[in-house]
Amino acid sequence: MSPEQQNLEPEIAHILSIDVVGYSKRLVNEQIELLKRLNQIVRDTPCSCAAAAGGKALRLPTGDGMVLLFFRSPEEPLQCAVQISEALQNHPDIQVRMGAHSGPVNEITDVNDRPNVAGAGLNVAQRILDCGDGGHILLSKRLADDLAEYSHWRPHLHDLGECVVKHGARVHLVNFHNGPIGNPNRPLKLQDADASADGLRKAGTKRRRYLSLAAAACLFVAAVAAAGLIFWRSNPAGAPVIPVKSVAVLPLQNLSDDPKNAFFADGVQDQIITHLNKVADLKVISSTSVMKFRDRANLDLVKIGEALGVRYFLQGNVQRSGGRMRVSVQLVDGQTSTQAWGESYDRDLADVFSIQTEVAEQIVSQLAAKFTPEEKAQIEDRPTTDLLAYDLYVRAKAMIARVALESSGLENLVEAARLLDEATARDPSFFLAYCQLASAQDQIYFYGIDPTEKRRALAQAAVDAAVRLRPDFGEAHLALAAHYYFGYRDYQRAREELAIAMRKLPNDPFPILLAGYVDRRQGRWESSTKQLKRALELGPRNLDFLKQLAHSCNALHRYDEMRDLLDRALTIAPQDPALQVQRAVIELDARADTRPLHRAIEGILNANPAAGGTIADQWILLALCEGDLESANRALTRMSEKGAQEEGVPYPKAWCEGLIARMRQDPEAAAASFRAARSEVARAVESQPDFAEGLSALGMLDAALGNAEEAQREGQRAVELLPTSKDAIVGPLLLQNLAVIYAWTGDKERALEVLEQVTGLPSYLSYGQLLLHPSWAPLRSEEGFKKILASLAPAAR
Repeated sequence: MSPEQQNLEPEIAHILSIDVVGYSKRLVNEQIELLKRLNQIVRDTPCSCAAAAGGKALRLPTGDGMVLLFFRSPEEPLQCAVQISEALQNHPDIQVRMGAHSGPVNEITDVNDRPNVAGAGLNVAQRILDCGDGGHILLSKRLADDLAEYSHWRPHLHDLGECVVKHGARVHLVNFHNGPIGNPNRPLKLQDADASADGLRKAGTKRRRYLSLAAAACLFVAAVAAAGLIFWRSNPAGAPVIPVKSVAVLPLQNLSDDPKNAFFADGVQDQIITHLNKVADLKVISSTSVMKFRDRANLDLVKIGEALGVRYFLQGNVQRSGGRMRVSVQLVDGQTSTQAWGESYDRDLADVFSIQTEVAEQIVSQLAAKFTPEEKAQIEDRPTTDLLAYDLYVRAKAMIARVALESSGLENLVEAARLLDEATARDPSFFLAYCQLASAQDQIYFYGIDPTEKRRALAQAAVDAAVRLRPDFGEAHLALAAHYYFGYRDYQRAREELAIAMRKLPNDPFPILLAGYVDRRQGRWESSTKQLKRALELGPRNLDFLKQLAHSCNALHRYDEMRDLLDRALTIAPQDPALQVQRAVIELDARADTRPLHRAIEGILNANPAAGGTIADQWILLALCEGDLESANRALTRMSEKGAQEEGVPYPKAWCEGLIARMRQDPEAAAASFRAARSEVARAVESQPDFAEGLSALGMLDAALGNAEEAQREGQRAVELLPTSKDAIVGPLLLQNLAVIYAWTGDKERALEVLEQVTGLPSYLSYGQLLLHPSWAPLRSEEGFKKILASLAPAAR
């Protein structure tokens, strides 16, 4: 085809340019294999498949990557970039960077008579790409401005300013990242430019030193005074910037004659938050973080707004009487204490769902936020037509939430499941009730209340019902993700569902929290920490979020950060005995100092003797580490018959009795207790042959009983079933137990090999417990053990 025959009329294309970081450093065969896999990943993305099927996409190879061109929507390149990034999480050896732009291209025919494209749009996309580092998804300002019209993209577009590229040209960059996807760091190219500009500014300052000293001093004082005034007005006391489109829905007061109707008022509040969670253009605080502010007397909204990171508050009350209800609400600007909007609804009880929707829509409108059509449609979805079913649902949801916050009362999950079974029997189309039912059943299974296949099947049935009823709702994808996580340890499928749930529920912290759990199980510790911190931004007073972050810091031996987190948690629940003990255990782990834990336990027992049962496991730990037989016996009397567990590894009460009998040098009593514990654990393993945690406990019990061959086989089998590559939390714990098994059965060399392996991983293995706990006594004279201990010592960190 001659040049005159080619199509020189430009067409606007939406372009995604991709290249592989470090491509040139790889061997040729590695380059070929890598690009082959990358091509397949890109071809398999839903966005690429859909565009190609419609004849509205082109894929062009570029040597170390490719260029994708779309012609239907400016969303397509970013959608594709997100889908590629999600898929690449399963291929950590492939690191790419991406650049996207909308611009003109021309269809041409290349030298091989094949269709191709050229044009300014491609050139700009390449320049955008060249500015990025591994993991970056950079956009041109032009494309980002188009995408900012969509509320589900806008919060994740971060302006970087201009970057100088080839031939001195400038491109204005925008960085896309949403937590798990993208690279939040400023590109190195821009960091270098920032440093250069800073150097020039400093050089200019030196040249201006010829100004008189007095004049310079006057200018400095004036500048500081002005800057101080501006800073105070815009950011008092260094407080973080609070987004205007942010809201906390405070607990609604129950004005009904029957105090039992308080749960109904909480249900109205919770459903309004559930609606707002779907609006990407808002920041919404979760219900658990506002429950302290139920009493509206003397509320300082300025301080609360700073603590929660929000500008507006919804306050109000609910009065229910017979078949009628009255809901009065007002939206208050927390910085000025002025009412932005208010309304009273006096209606039939059956209109409660309409009221919840209207209030949510008014909040969105008053804050000048934007709905997508999908968000608006889902907010207007009516959860049920059966008010009694709704009452049952509200009660059950509150019970499930309390279990997470208090880390106790697991038996309440069974009652919650019963209530939800009744709710769904009354209304088989009650979608949200099925989601909560799946959550209750999954946790009953996961936490060992009823770890049977029958229980897992009940959870599966609830999930199936939810997905069937509302396949496009974020809550359905969240329920499915949780089922994969809790029911099957299928972390990859959980991750895929969570990516959808987080897009559809942008203000719900629980998909983000669960994504942090998944990352942690898969050994992505830094990514997990980022996710847990993001969840904490939406639930800043959620004890469970703080404790989960503290658990991660414990495994990473970041004890200073762990102290800060638990101190923050204790300002929320200062009388929580489990929190007090968890805070004190840090000093035992980090510095082998048992005094804080000793003081904490004695203080708890003096203030509330009944609390001994909730802290019995840590009390026994202290007694073992201090060699205090009297204290150990006191703790044992408070321990429940179920004993304790650590990350699913069961330690029956008889196990603790055996350790204490060893302490008092009574081998016969110790053996009897260990045999009783072994029988209990063996029954669980017989019903679940692949119960890795149970096999690990069985191995330790056989080691205590002198059954060396069986003990080592069981401990090794546990590690094979659940290696660190499958579970980065439990895997190291099973290795740690295997080291104990080897030590107790006389194989010190292998014990030290395994122990050294554990020290190279994030784990709960600590300096203090290695130094003090009697389990490690057989190894303490070994030089290898001393080196391991020294590597964990406070001075080594």
